[in-house]
Amino acid sequence: MDIALGLVALVATVILVAALAERISVPPPLALIVVGVVVSYVPQIPEVTLEPEIVLLGLLPPLLYSAALQTSLVDFNANRRSILLLSVGLVAFTTAGVALVVHAMVPDVGWPAAFAIGAVVAPPDAVAATTIGRRIGLPRRIVTILEGESLLNDATALVALRTAVAAAGVGITAQGVALDFLVAAGGGALVGVVTYLVVGRIRHHVTEPVLDTGISLLIPFAAYLAAEELHASGVIGVVVAGLLLGHRAPVLQTAQSRIAERTNWRTIAFVLENAVFLLIGLQAHLLVADVGDSELGVPMVIALCAATLATVIVLRLAWVFPVRYLLIRPGSASAGGPPWPYTFLLGWAGMRGVVTLAAAFVIPEDTPHREVLLVVAFSVVAGTLFIQGLSLPWLTRRLRVPGPDPMDDALARATLLQKASQAGFERLEQLEYEDPHGMVDAIRTRIDQRNFAAWERLGTTADEETPSELYARVRTEMIAAERERILDIRRSGRIASEVIAEVLATLDVEESMIDVATAERDELRSYGSLHFKAGEECDDLREHPAVETVHTNTCPDCLREGTRWVALRQCLACGHVGCCDSSPGQHATRHFRDTTHPVMQSAEPDEHWRWCFVHHVTA
Repeated sequence: MDIALGLVALVATVILVAALAERISVPPPLALIVVGVVVSYVPQIPEVTLEPEIVLLGLLPPLLYSAALQTSLVDFNANRRSILLLSVGLVAFTTAGVALVVHAMVPDVGWPAAFAIGAVVAPPDAVAATTIGRRIGLPRRIVTILEGESLLNDATALVALRTAVAAAGVGITAQGVALDFLVAAGGGALVGVVTYLVVGRIRHHVTEPVLDTGISLLIPFAAYLAAEELHASGVIGVVVAGLLLGHRAPVLQTAQSRIAERTNWRTIAFVLENAVFLLIGLQAHLLVADVGDSELGVPMVIALCAATLATVIVLRLAWVFPVRYLLIRPGSASAGGPPWPYTFLLGWAGMRGVVTLAAAFVIPEDTPHREVLLVVAFSVVAGTLFIQGLSLPWLTRRLRVPGPDPMDDALARATLLQKASQAGFERLEQLEYEDPHGMVDAIRTRIDQRNFAAWERLGTTADEETPSELYARVRTEMIAAERERILDIRRSGRIASEVIAEVLATLDVEESMIDVATAERDELRSYGSLHFKAGEECDDLREHPAVETVHTNTCPDCLREGTRWVALRQCLACGHVGCCDSSPGQHATRHFRDTTHPVMQSAEPDEHWRWCFVHHVTA
């Protein structure tokens, strides 16, 4: 009962503190650590000891699997060189550097223990870096590299820690360390691939979302335990399985299963990620009490903690700058390589987390000054989270590093939907069917409405309601009335509860789609202009560069026909201005069909994107 009450209190505290932190715009990880430290000194609260088995077996596999599912395998592969340089090279570099500092300051610790604490504090935390990075809007490439690094660096650090602990009893060689790492990495990758193949085969025969979700909950633990039983890396096993299954999910799973899996893992990750930081804070009182009796003395302990923290931060910066040309592909901002602020932020985003603290408890209890090493690990975790975590948003703004532009994303989304619709219509032309009820026209209309809504989100005129906005407002009111009527019928008891629940769920799905689109539209409206970054271009777009659009706010064809326009487009071949496809007249598209002029440009204020009618490409 005490354990159950403790778990309920832990989860309730996590939810409450995370919600309050969001309200006051404070990163939840930092707020939870502070609350944990304060609570650890409350006499009525029992001491919470962070056992390494709980973290390494209970928390780490699901956290890694959840992160791997959301990580793009395509982006991971595109950045694999950068990720390996950080997750393997930097971890080894940091381990050796910290070992030298610790051994120089406290020779009694011995080289094995010095390398052990180096391995403990070497790997940055996946949760801390990406949570704070996404929150402040770091560039996607930096976040992708941080995600990939944090998925694999735990494996490198744990192998190094295991080697250092083993070295305390018997001697080891460089060849032995290399062989141990290759076995751990290769074996873990093999287990991950086998897990993917087995689960993929099973999912071909499982269409029930509940059963599929149950399988998903087993995967991280099965992959981790199987790899560890083979003396391989459970971390790599989980990561490889998660990356492959996430990449192949659109083929292996049904749509309902994918939605259920995403929802469940988002909830699990939220609870576990935030609980991790609360647990870190709860260790404060216990660790400080143990170090009070150390023969090294408080001044020496403080100096050792500060030196290790500084070493960890400095070594990461010292690593990323010399290899900056390998870490980030050269960009257009500098002919000589990537902009240095990007590299600096990548080096500064090295926050440590729960794996560091849990791994510290793996150090044998008979190790000299073990209690001091535990405090060193805690100091590095807390120090990097607060120093780097709190300063990272300020540095990002100060260095003027742009984050992902939602307007670019909105235009890319609309273009992608247009291309997908084109493929769907091509397939429709190939099908053989009889349509006495006009259903094909209904399908075409529904697809057009979906695409129009995506294009309308690009509108920057705040005082005009687009057709999709009118639809969202009216349909939301209608759904509320429909739900109220269904609830009235439910009270009568005349309809089976299962039927009531199914109809309410249908309304919920529709309303949630409207809510997401409305929230995205509101966010886009906060951006005043749309400067689409040039990406894929066709010959027609290259032949028709962007121009200053004519200063008009009318569609001549709409005025002549007595219709109303939504947004305006200008032909780049002749300068003709027509209305978009969301408008009743669709005069821009009609102009293309009449003249075959291939490229138009948005004629809306502060919009600077072009569209090719022939190749369905935006630039």
